[in-house]
Amino acid sequence: MPETSELYNEMVRELQAGKLLQSCGAVLEWDERTKMPPGGASHRAKQLSTLSGLAHERLTAPRLGELLQELQSRDDLGDADSPQVANVREALRDYERATKLPRRLVEELTEAESAGQQNWVIARKNEDYAHFLPFLEHILKLKREQAQAYGSESGVLYDALLETYEPGGRQAEIQAAFSALRDELVPLVQSIRDASKQPDETIITRSYPIEAQRRFGVDAATKIGFRFEDGRLDESAHPFCSGTGPGDCRLTTRYDEHHFPGAFFGTLHEAGHGMYEQGLDKAQFGLPMGESVSLGIHESQSRMWENFVGRSPAFWNHFFEPAKLAFPEALSNVGRDDFVFAINDVRPSYIRVEADEVTYNLHIMLRFELEPALLSGDLPPADLPSVWDETFERFFGMRPRSVSEGCLQDIHWSAGLLGYFPTYALGNMYAAQFFESATEQLGDLAPQFANGEFTPLREWLNREIHQRGRQFPAPKLVEVVTGKPLSHEPLMRHLKTKYEALYEL
Repeated sequence: MPETSELYNEMVRELQAGKLLQSCGAVLEWDERTKMPPGGASHRAKQLSTLSGLAHERLTAPRLGELLQELQSRDDLGDADSPQVANVREALRDYERATKLPRRLVEELTEAESAGQQNWVIARKNEDYAHFLPFLEHILKLKREQAQAYGSESGVLYDALLETYEPGGRQAEIQAAFSALRDELVPLVQSIRDASKQPDETIITRSYPIEAQRRFGVDAATKIGFRFEDGRLDESAHPFCSGTGPGDCRLTTRYDEHHFPGAFFGTLHEAGHGMYEQGLDKAQFGLPMGESVSLGIHESQSRMWENFVGRSPAFWNHFFEPAKLAFPEALSNVGRDDFVFAINDVRPSYIRVEADEVTYNLHIMLRFELEPALLSGDLPPADLPSVWDETFERFFGMRPRSVSEGCLQDIHWSAGLLGYFPTYALGNMYAAQFFESATEQLGDLAPQFANGEFTPLREWLNREIHQRGRQFPAPKLVEVVTGKPLSHEPLMRHLKTKYEALYEL
């Protein structure tokens, strides 16, 4: 009988070979969204489809299944939480899900998602939902087939896709958590709206030259800890982070000369994702211990650096004078406190990625209400613009003026990412709970930020979260790190403490 170590090493080789193919696809996807000429769209979709099919074939090979089954039965890999046991357990979970999908469906989905993203860009630019509609209809048809192939223990179609991004997540449980959060958010938003003290919102809409924004954003991302020797920053129609493999993490943002927060906090947000990718164990590439545990946990890292750090008064104790030097026309006559108040302005807005941290969660809840209905077919894609506008008005009290401000603002559905949106609000909840624990263990973080010291927080996150890979499922990771199950209460404590002070409620 082969030694356990021999079988384990063979499993590692097989998994890494498949993940290398997937990482090649990630580079092509990055290029597609940043550099590729429009004429290459059709060919790129075929390239990505071919690569995804090859990777799927490698990662669903019968021999890999045999190795995983045999290794699971061995008792000499280590204790239940050892890296080796975690790798086998999570790889077997991935294998069992992947083998439910035929290669034909994997390739069709990849090609449809590539075409969907390319045509979403065109439709958004031209305010032409009719152009995008057939691509969305095709993607939804394939996503239903995928969800049905996966199946779910709950019998809920949406849960089958949610499992891809937040393993163990259930629509009903998330809905309950969101309802509790919304019950406290809505009165806070109303109190802020009625407050007599309001920020000067013109401060953030003055002229901020784009090249100066780029330099300032890169400098801030570097200082909080994103390593540009292992990464880069580019522009795209929708900001994203792509960790293509060890030593290669790519961020994007988008610039508006007259809206400073968009690109700057977008850069911090993506840098938070990037530091998670750069913090993963390089030696575990291709294995579950070298991967993020869930998108909700991933989002906690980006939202923490964007909001808990980047929008804090302490952060701007360190960065405001450099900001005045970078943007003298906009900030020469502005005080730090007025600037901090302006970048924390709370008011309903049309665009999710530009929303303040209080109303942001309502954007997620809106999408969470709509996408299960899209998947099930209860919401016909042709009706999406009108239903979106009606739902948005119910949530925010205002109606989008165009489809680019409405249902075409996000790239996710064009990329087939149904089940992804809930992870954003979950990420805010995770972030608040992690930040409280970091403060308990590291002491008051504000003086550190004011002195430009971000290393203690970054190293704590790397040790407690990044380096653990998929050692624990997300709910257990939260308990291991914080000693408590996930709750919306830390997030509400953060929001109330911060905004009651800013608005003098």
